[in-house]
Amino acid sequence: MTNSAVAYFRTSSATNVGADKDSLKRQAEAVQSYAKANGIEIVREFYDAAVSGADPIHERDGFAEMLAYMAGNGARTILVENASRFARDLTVQLTGHSMLKSLGYDLVPVDAPSHFLDDTPTAVMVRSILGAVSEFEKAQLVSKLKAARVRKKKETGKCEGRKSYQETNPDLVKEAKRLRRRNPVSGKRKSLQRVSKELFEQGYMTAKGKPFSAAQVSRLVA
Repeated sequence: MTNSAVAYFRTSSATNVGADKDSLKRQAEAVQSYAKANGIEIVREFYDAAVSGADPIHERDGFAEMLAYMAGNGARTILVENASRFARDLTVQLTGHSMLKSLGYDLVPVDAPSHFLDDTPTAVMVRSILGAVSEFEKAQLVSKLKAARVRKKKETGKCEGRKSYQETNPDLVKEAKRLRRRNPVSGKRKSLQRVSKELFEQGYMTAKGKPFSAAQVSRLVA
């Protein structure tokens, strides 16, 4: 290993993007600590924000920029926090490492420096197991989140998407339903168009400042 290296960071969620976010800060601290302890100079850092660990490495802008930089630079080592920061998907992890190896680059997860360097049967097996475990953990998390969304939808009738008028403007819904009620004397109800007109006269309108359509009123009073 040479005494110079580049650092690669990746966050998969947009909510974790930013220098002040825990994920990037944690990755940088781990890599910098390892480099300092081993007398390695980090000549440049590269970052893929909001990029899935399942995305092929050649499709990542930050990673592609890093490879272009290394092609004309003396650094032959890439430091990452751990193997899953490089790629969480096992297939991407193994094929990506194979590609880097063919280019003469060393990939070093600082939590397990020999993870990608050893080619003994045991090391290969360990890489496969760890990659599979990481992939399983991600699939398990996705499954849990899906179950939580289904549970919430059963409890509230809604989980994702645009909020309803009942949530954003309950007074509008209340007034629309009042206007739509049957007349106790005639037993008739106002038309949807008439309800829309009276709502508009009271200042209730769409975001574009127009009266609600009959279909929109129908959803309001449903």
